[in-house]
Amino acid sequence: MINRPRRLRKSANIRKLVRETTITVNDLIYPLFIIPGEKKKEAISSMPGQFRYTVDMLEDEMKEIVSLGIKAVIIFGLTHHKDENASDAFNPNGTAQEAIKYIKKNFLDIVVITDVCVCSHTSHGHCGIIKNNYVDNDSSIELLGKVALSHAQAGADIVAPSAMLDGQIKAIRTTLDANGFSDIAIMSYAAKYQSAFYGPFREAADSAPQFGDRASYQMDYGNSNEAMREMEIDVNEGADFLMVKPALPFLDIIRMGKDRFNLPMVAYNVSGEYAMIKAAAQMGWLDETKTMMESITAIKRAGADIIITYFAKDIARYIRANN
Repeated sequence: MINRPRRLRKSANIRKLVRETTITVNDLIYPLFIIPGEKKKEAISSMPGQFRYTVDMLEDEMKEIVSLGIKAVIIFGLTHHKDENASDAFNPNGTAQEAIKYIKKNFLDIVVITDVCVCSHTSHGHCGIIKNNYVDNDSSIELLGKVALSHAQAGADIVAPSAMLDGQIKAIRTTLDANGFSDIAIMSYAAKYQSAFYGPFREAADSAPQFGDRASYQMDYGNSNEAMREMEIDVNEGADFLMVKPALPFLDIIRMGKDRFNLPMVAYNVSGEYAMIKAAAQMGWLDETKTMMESITAIKRAGADIIITYFAKDIARYIRANN
């Protein structure tokens, strides 16, 4: 007798009935880049379809996000006032803080997540305070605590520290709790790898390091056991979510983390992953929509509960058109 698994692939509706992994709009977080000033909407050349907005230009973008059913955004704030100590990163009237206040006032149901890092606010482009040409860990995590607190005070629902510094979750949790924000969740970039896939983001966020690289704090892409140690530390320090970044090159890390830890697993489908598909589609080498959906489904199948992606609006449109 021939075994016939093709019976379950016979028609489109049968295939839909037995599909094991599906994407819903509730899985998605959409990134927003916020710049200082007024009446600006700047195209990001290396990320077709993505823009940087001043706060006063967010209304139409937010209305579209809401209309598509997307429930959450993650805010990346930029500044014109860079210095060695990232003093503008915790300015209560900074770009990220003003964007948080605007969204929470005008779009009440949207979950606002904030990236807690200082690379776009430091003159040197690194994710902390530099001492002897090295990111000083303990003074930098104190700074991250101030940044996270300023975001919470502005109205953020979730803070997401991305610097990959030792003890950052504990420092932020302690600061938030001590100031009456024990209900603010922490989405930890628990396994953030030093990756070539961040190139377009660094243009978007104006955050390229001015010397050296980030290998002393972001992870080596050859390591997986180290990622599990990092996740365990963050769980013990009070993280509410765990994140893997980038997503597609690290599907195995997503799966390992999901199997080992009982927290929501977040994957960041980063700028380089987005730009590659966009560029190949523009050249006619790939079908953009099919490649997008296959990639995002692979990330979820690997174990991600939530996906941060620049494709979020496109995916939401696809889901709506195909339901």
